[in-house]
Amino acid sequence: MNKKKTTIKDIANALNISPAAVSKALHDDSRISAKTKEAVKKVAKELNYQPNHLASALRRGKSNLVGVIVPRTNSNFFSSVIQNIEEVLNKEGYNIIITQSNESYKKECSNIDTLLFTQVDGIIASMANETISLNYYEKIKSKGIPLILFDRGENDLNVDYIGINDYESSHMIVEHLVEQGCKRIAHIGGYRRTRIFNNRIKGYIDALKKYDLPLDESLLIESSLTLEDGREKMLQLLNLKNRPDAVYVAGDYAALGALQVLNENNIDIPNDMALVGFGNEPFTSMVTPTISSINQHSTEIGKLAALTFLERVNNPDIKQTLNKKILDAELIIRDSSHVKKD
Repeated sequence: MNKKKTTIKDIANALNISPAAVSKALHDDSRISAKTKEAVKKVAKELNYQPNHLASALRRGKSNLVGVIVPRTNSNFFSSVIQNIEEVLNKEGYNIIITQSNESYKKECSNIDTLLFTQVDGIIASMANETISLNYYEKIKSKGIPLILFDRGENDLNVDYIGINDYESSHMIVEHLVEQGCKRIAHIGGYRRTRIFNNRIKGYIDALKKYDLPLDESLLIESSLTLEDGREKMLQLLNLKNRPDAVYVAGDYAALGALQVLNENNIDIPNDMALVGFGNEPFTSMVTPTISSINQHSTEIGKLAALTFLERVNNPDIKQTLNKKILDAELIIRDSSHVKKD
């Protein structure tokens, strides 16, 4: 049987006092006697009364809740960002509500609706791979709610953004591979429609030009960057008549899939084919060979995102504009791309 939720009226009936008196007692109003407060709290506990935080938020115009939207929580990068957002905001009296889009635009829109209904004081988000329309993010802005984007964001929204320099990261990777003697470098990237992946692709193309390496369209592949994608796209590259001698993958999970295929096909890594990932997931230092990868500074991004929200909420009269905080990326070189010279 479904038990009816206890209300303030139930407590009032049990004590034969008004619901208004109960409400004041629960909020420690000085106009209510200590004896009545004690009685109200005792009955509230006995009846398992749970306060309606949404109703309280509507009354106060402040919920002390911040919504966080991430593409997935099983990534060390996103879980670390969440941890650092929460650490900063908890100290300021805020709690966070975590939602994940699973890279789905439809799920992302549903998450935004849920967070807006919950009366969150702000939203910190990283966009899903499928997201093309910005309507739902514009909806957040139209309600005057601070919106902070990290890792994946769009300039057109004119809001705060925290991330790394994706364009320069690609330059860093290509330069490293050229130094290892690689001349035919493939790129398994994300979709161009997502700004960060488009920037990584642009960086890759421009870096090839810088080092006088030809751009072969068969070596530039867009994908969802899942582990399965990494496997599939690596097989596609291995089936080329003229194989690459290095592969730069724009996500570590896809890089792991690529590594599995290379190992299964007895490809000598990195001598026959070098491999570099992106994200510096913990497993990159545990597999054989270990995977070179870009460190995205998740700790700093999480803290900066939370501090940026606090700046916005404490200065509500300052109009939101495009305000980018870009961190320099770091390439962690490991066995998968470090060719040992004779």
